[in-house]
Formats: sequence, structure tokens, C-alpha cells
Amino acid sequence: MHHRTIFDTPFVNTLLRRLSVAILKSTGWTVEGQLPPHAAKSVLIAAPHTSNWDLPYTLMLAFVLRLRVYWMGKQSIFRWPFGGLMRWLGGIPVNRGQASNLVALSAQAMRDAQGPMQLIVPPEGTRGKTRHWKTGFYFIAQQAGVPIVLAFVDYERKVGGLGPLFELTGDVEADMAAIKAFYAPIKGKNADQFEV
Repeated sequence: MHHRTIFDTPFVNTLLRRLSVAILKSTGWTVEGQLPPHAAKSVLIAAPHTSNWDLPYTLMLAFVLRLRVYWMGKQSIFRWPFGGLMRWLGGIPVNRGQASNLVALSAQAMRDAQGPMQLIVPPEGTRGKTRHWKTGFYFIAQQAGVPIVLAFVDYERKVGGLGPLFELTGDVEADMAAIKAFYAPIKGKNADQFEV
């Protein structure tokens, strides 16, 4: 899972960071938050996830915030000719039909990672409308022994970035309710598709 990405490519990373700062600023976006040093290894929730635009905005925010992100995407977007590019952008293909050991593999990859690694996981698991949030991100963080960061892209306010760290209590139901409460006021690009 841990492969070389655009975030490990010094010249390109610097160039894209400057470009991301310029694009976000010129389009009226504000970036909030920063990653605390003790959260260099962490799971970032990506919510709301309602549009294909979420990926470019997420990548720009990652450059501005100097993150080293990996993200999960459905296997079909990793087909030729875009597969290599998607992996270089930090993508990890997920076969939804065989996702049963994904949590254990992801947690192991985080424990084994040399240096920083932020794994972005969309809890909805789809861009389409859904009421149900998958708990994979929760158990990846729990098994890897890393915090969860409440990351967001709010299209209504044109603000994106990192919210607070969320320390797991072990009470999944209560923790999920608290996490969803943070996301309740945040609007995705297609806001009608996001429900907490």
C-alpha cells in the first residue's frame, strides 16, 4: 500500500504547492487547520464526499497543508491509462467486492510506514446519496493506534482543511454520533446528497 507518490517528489511537490495556494486564493477558498506533529500518522475522514471535484480540492488542500496523503478509490478509476497517475497521486485501489480484509491491511500499512502517512477515507463510501456511514475508518485508526482527523471541504463557505483530532473512546456508536455532529453543518458540492 505504501508507494511513492507526488507528495514524495520534491520539485513537483513544491511547484504544485505554490500552484494550489494560488488557485485556492484566486477562487476565494480559505484553508483552515494544521496537522499536529503527533498526528503525522493518522486517518483523515473525507466528508462530505458528493462530487468528483472532491479529489482535486482534497489534493490542493493536502499540498497547502504539507500533508503526505494516501486515499482510497474504487478499482475502476485505476484502470489503464490512468492507473499509474492515480497511484502517483496517492490512490489505493479498493475492490468493493473483496473489502473484508481492507481494515486489517490498511492498519498494518500504517503501522509499517516509515515516516508520516495520512490515510484519507470517505465514510460514505460513495459520491451518491447515502444515510449510512461505513465504520472502516474508525477500525483502521483503532487497529493502527492512530488518531482520526476531521478533514472537510465546505463548498458553501469555500473553506477546506483540517478540523480537530478525534480520540476514539471505544464506544463506536457514541463516537460516530459525535463525528457526524461535526460534519452536520458542512455542505458538499452536491449538498442534497449528504446526510448525517
